[in-house]
Amino acid sequence: MVHGHDPAFSEMVVTAGEVKELVDYAKSKGAKGINLVGLCCTANEVAMRHGVRMAGNFLQQENVVLTGVVEMMCVDVQCIFPALSALTDCYHTKFVTSSPIAQIPGSIYEEFKPETAFEQAKKLVRMAIDNFQNRDAAKIYIPDTKQKATVGYPCEQIIKHLDGVANTHVDELGSYRPAIDAIKAGVLRGAVAIVGCNNPRVRPDYSHFEIMKELLANDVLIVATGCAAQMATKAGLLQKDAKYLCGAGLRRVCELVNIPPILHMGACVDISRMMLLASGIARDWGVDTTQIPVVGCAPEWMSEKAVSIANYVVSTGIDVYLGIEPQVKGSSQMMELITEGTRAITGAGYIINTDPHELVKSILDGLEKKRAGLGI
Repeated sequence: MVHGHDPAFSEMVVTAGEVKELVDYAKSKGAKGINLVGLCCTANEVAMRHGVRMAGNFLQQENVVLTGVVEMMCVDVQCIFPALSALTDCYHTKFVTSSPIAQIPGSIYEEFKPETAFEQAKKLVRMAIDNFQNRDAAKIYIPDTKQKATVGYPCEQIIKHLDGVANTHVDELGSYRPAIDAIKAGVLRGAVAIVGCNNPRVRPDYSHFEIMKELLANDVLIVATGCAAQMATKAGLLQKDAKYLCGAGLRRVCELVNIPPILHMGACVDISRMMLLASGIARDWGVDTTQIPVVGCAPEWMSEKAVSIANYVVSTGIDVYLGIEPQVKGSSQMMELITEGTRAITGAGYIINTDPHELVKSILDGLEKKRAGLGI
């Protein structure tokens, strides 16, 4: 199991797990092979690059250990429960930390070093294989719930799909023009980037699902990263046949372009991909980024990196809708700054509502205002 946010570390572990010598070694120990799975944002990255299966998002990391079939959990930084050390002690699972700034008492510490990364990864995989024989059959429980998903839509892949459907002229290849035309025609009302965490203060994944479901019904295309994308995976929303949840316009787009109604763009720290998408649409439209009917949404955010991500989006001129109140509510000046003050600087700000259904209404109103501003 790889868990965390450092794609370099997880990439090396996954690559080591594909080495024939180690696969053969696993079979010599009675295993069928080496099964690599991912948690949190690292899972999104290795799923896109290697087809490694996702085992869950932030609040499911303990559940994975409780299956009793994890020989090793390798973590790096951020979103790691400190309690994993004590929990893995109750099972045969080896718990490995790899960052000098994120060591956890009781873990096996193997500092990740780029120059020796591959050899370190092979050492860890071999250690996991040797631990296979220590499984306790009495502690094994694997839920049979599974979902298929189509993952991995960076900007290049989105353009490739659009080129294959509607860009008929050579000089239009590599543009977002087909998507822009669909928005202008009202077939799509706009797009929402849904990102971010699970928050222990609210019911896990509930807001994500309710918001996604209502936006799809209103012909709003969704791009998703991080734990929000993994929630969509669990709900079956990254399957192409999930288009039955969509309004007539979005359903037609999904059929023509052959895409699921929610596009998986990677880890939450891949917000740059979403911003490249937004700026590319604005460029091909011939308007400023702050004008396009595109917004960001973080229904269950909880971590400091989510604050950085959201500030990045607002500073790019795109409104961000929050389902968890920011921890600055005690200051009326700060609240005024983030909701209205930033608009004078970047043209965007934060809209906050802890009711997911009311938040959707605000999002739809915001998209319609953007459309009206463009005369569509």
